[in-house]
Amino acid sequence: MYSLFVNTGQGALAILLIMSLIAANKASKLIFSKNEHELHRKTRKLVFWSWSMLLLALVSSAADAALAASFHPAFWMDRLLLRTPLVLLTALSIPIAALPRIARLAQRTQAKSAHELDVARRRQATETGLVMPFKLTALAAAGGFYFLLSPPIPFAWFDVLLPITILVFFGGLLWMLQSNRNQAAAASPSSTIYRPWRRRLRLSGSLLLSAAVISFPIIIAADNSRLPERMSMMTGMADFGFKQASSGAGQSLASQLFHRHHLVEDVFGEEGLGRPRTSVASLTGPQEGKADRVFTLTAKQAEVKLSSGKTVEAWTYNGQIPGPELRMKLGELIEVRLVNEDIADGVTIHWHGLDVPNAEDGVAGATQDAVMPGQTHTYRFLAEQVGTFWYHSHQHSKEAVEKGLFGILIVDPPGTAAELAEDITVATHVWDGAGHAIGSNDTLQRKTIKPGTPVKLRLLNTDNWTRKAHDLTGTSFKVTAIDGVALNEPEEISGVSIDVITGARYDVEFVMPNNPVYLSVDRSRKLGIIMSPDSGTAYDVPKVASAGTSFDPTHYGKPAETPFGPDSDFDREFTMVLDNKLAFYNGATGLYDTINGNVFPNTPMFVVKENEVVKTTIINRSAVEHPMHLHGHHMLVLSRNGETVSGSPWWSDTLDVAPGEVYEVAFLANNPGLWMDHCHNLTHAAAGMTMHLMYDGVTSPFEIGSDVANHPE
Repeated sequence: MYSLFVNTGQGALAILLIMSLIAANKASKLIFSKNEHELHRKTRKLVFWSWSMLLLALVSSAADAALAASFHPAFWMDRLLLRTPLVLLTALSIPIAALPRIARLAQRTQAKSAHELDVARRRQATETGLVMPFKLTALAAAGGFYFLLSPPIPFAWFDVLLPITILVFFGGLLWMLQSNRNQAAAASPSSTIYRPWRRRLRLSGSLLLSAAVISFPIIIAADNSRLPERMSMMTGMADFGFKQASSGAGQSLASQLFHRHHLVEDVFGEEGLGRPRTSVASLTGPQEGKADRVFTLTAKQAEVKLSSGKTVEAWTYNGQIPGPELRMKLGELIEVRLVNEDIADGVTIHWHGLDVPNAEDGVAGATQDAVMPGQTHTYRFLAEQVGTFWYHSHQHSKEAVEKGLFGILIVDPPGTAAELAEDITVATHVWDGAGHAIGSNDTLQRKTIKPGTPVKLRLLNTDNWTRKAHDLTGTSFKVTAIDGVALNEPEEISGVSIDVITGARYDVEFVMPNNPVYLSVDRSRKLGIIMSPDSGTAYDVPKVASAGTSFDPTHYGKPAETPFGPDSDFDREFTMVLDNKLAFYNGATGLYDTINGNVFPNTPMFVVKENEVVKTTIINRSAVEHPMHLHGHHMLVLSRNGETVSGSPWWSDTLDVAPGEVYEVAFLANNPGLWMDHCHNLTHAAAGMTMHLMYDGVTSPFEIGSDVANHPE
């Protein structure tokens, strides 16, 4: 419904803008009618344009009102307080002011008269009250379209003062010009002579003058958006949120939704300003002691052959795609030595979903410097979480992941039980020039599994977009974990698709039956895994069941105790609004994906204190989904679209927020550092859809920019 309301409102506004420009031009040209007959005909047509424009304004306003009736205020506050009155009031001026004058003019002109226009008709045809409603509606529609492309998020009246002032100025200027034209029409019959070349010259001059005036702030804005040659990843506006205790009746709705940024002493007090700072470089894993497992990953370019025979020019860890599966047990001390053989842009390793100490997080420019060709870097951390994770480079991450710098990381529980089951990793990826694949397999895979064998499928999506419809045909199954965290008492389900968002992991388990089981990707019969109960029969690929429902964790499994929940008292609360905005980023203009109305480095930096329980409300006003990934922490999902999570506790490190959705999540701030929080559609992240979670008292010595090698996104 959200997309329906938004698209209806935006579509009606776009058509209104076009029609109002045409109608304003027609109203302005009434005076150029050769005779009363032509003027009469034009006024009759203008009636149609008038009612059509009013209808479009009502449709646009009704769509905004529908949003207000059904959705969170963040979706409609700016629309209902700005766009709706702007468009609706000017459009209503047409039936109130223009239509009565048009009707009188039509009555006073003869439908078949060839008489030239007299002074009275000239004045009536250029009457300000007749022409200006069309021009003002066109101006208001243009203003509404501007606010559509550049929504004022977070909403504050001061921020919209300048564009409103510009609209009022141009409205007054148009009114003055139309009044002067009306007076001239009475004074001179020559005003009824249509001189298109003069009108076009005057219009061209006005447009050039307007473009020249507007170009100055545009040039300044584009130049100001250029990223500096060197800057700290701590650059940005610190946002301290607000305390739950202060968010009651004394705080305005706007303040609760879009709290303003504060000075440090406003929140933490002056006593915190002079204390020693902690560098992220010191927040390491254990540096002493012999590691239980040691891995070496060598980043290098290689030509890799897929199962179909197609070759891929890839960036690899150890010459293979995906990189080697790193397997370890809970509590083990892990040491990983990264060697960059020939990746000119540099590499790192980020342990996606594994909440390691900050210095081990592998983000170039935030927690370390990029590892350049010929250099090495060693990571050491304790494997403190059981589950399915993955690793990838966080240096030029969009290009690096697309080209193959990623792999699977699995932490097993103590003992050998997990090793006895059939354990299958399903990492989907799109290879440039080769298309969709599961790892390096872009053809159908076949496996023979003995009936009665427990089977675990670890589903992972490394692509930038959600891989829809992972369907399991031939058996019921359980979803046992999300993002490496086990679900409590999962139930048997069937006929349900698992939509694996980019960066997320789903563990699916079943017991192998006496019939073939087929895991399909995107309901394809050519890309998937067919699991057969014996080797004596070459089973055909079963027909994939028709589209069923998508798996929803909101009510799946059984409740269990959590350290905090929807009714907890939170130490700090934040609002994260995801949207689209016509903006500049590093000198280039475009319709960018934004966080709280900005792209990096102007996105907010959420500041917390250690051991605080933090709540974040994530709101997606944009046109596409955004898989938001918080480094170093797992978020407990409290509610989805106002519906409290009532099944198993749902912990996530990469949460997909679809258009129109609102999630409430919470986490314990127990891992000090400077942590990235960004959209894991890495195309969006590379264009500035990234921000940071910063602990009070933590600093980073690392830098990014054109003069340094670090480029995390």
